[in-house]
Amino acid sequence: MKKKKIVIALGHEALGTTLPEQKEATKRTAAAVADFIREDYQVVITHSNGPQVGMIHTAMNEFCRLYPEYTATPMSVCSAMSQGYIGYDLQNAIRAELLGRGIYKTVSTVLTQVVVDPYDEAFYRPGKVVGRVLTEEEAESEEQKGNCVTKTQGGYRRIVAAPRPVDIVEIDAIRVLSDADQIVVACGGGGIPVLSQDNHLKGASAVIEKDLAAGKLAELLEADMLVILTSVDNVCLDYGTENERPLRSMSVTEAVKYMEEGQFGEGNMLPKIQAAVDFIGDSAIRSVLITRLHRDGTHVTGGMGTMITK
Repeated sequence: MKKKKIVIALGHEALGTTLPEQKEATKRTAAAVADFIREDYQVVITHSNGPQVGMIHTAMNEFCRLYPEYTATPMSVCSAMSQGYIGYDLQNAIRAELLGRGIYKTVSTVLTQVVVDPYDEAFYRPGKVVGRVLTEEEAESEEQKGNCVTKTQGGYRRIVAAPRPVDIVEIDAIRVLSDADQIVVACGGGGIPVLSQDNHLKGASAVIEKDLAAGKLAELLEADMLVILTSVDNVCLDYGTENERPLRSMSVTEAVKYMEEGQFGEGNMLPKIQAAVDFIGDSAIRSVLITRLHRDGTHVTGGMGTMITK
């Protein structure tokens, strides 16, 4: 009997912010992942990278400022760096957790490039803030390079586009590893954004919304289920008000209706719901679970969260 395939999207709380936090957080995450493996799922993991890629971008910019003979580090390279070191911690944590349970499976991180459309509207209205606070002089210098900046508290910050994922370059490799019953970490941080130019791939000055990339990954792998781990137990209507209502389940039709009503925040829950709608599509068997990873790594497979189906 063919195993069910699941894509698990790890949010910020599943990874932490600093290096020590990440080391501890991945241990809890590994326990949740191991539960799915014990239940005989084929597991593919993707993850956020907001604090991590921000730290790398800031560090590399500062390095370039102190040593002008070095060239600036593009966003695509910063994304690749974050995939590498987050994948490193995840691989080791999951491997240790599985061996502790008497399970031996190889865990592999695939450095993943995600194709975006050069004509995506997001490139005409960048809005994702990256990097450190800049002085007015530094902001002008960034603009002279063709980069976009915005005024923030204490100065200026660079902003980049967040285009939708179109395709995943390494999807065949990810599929082969998964079908071989290996655990795969892929599309970290939404993937490395690239533009396809003939036979070449060019890094894009952008970040990809990780939840949309997770949905695209699940779609291309023909997964049975997408699990999105976030900072709340359930998707809620009227979130943050006295009329807040947690949802245990939701249909795609209801999800679309709630999106049209503006129920979900653009920077937090909306991309998750959009990813769920895109992934499920017209399928009667696909499902999406949105929930929180609790501090002890439990309550992911035990009926918690909001389940979305056709």
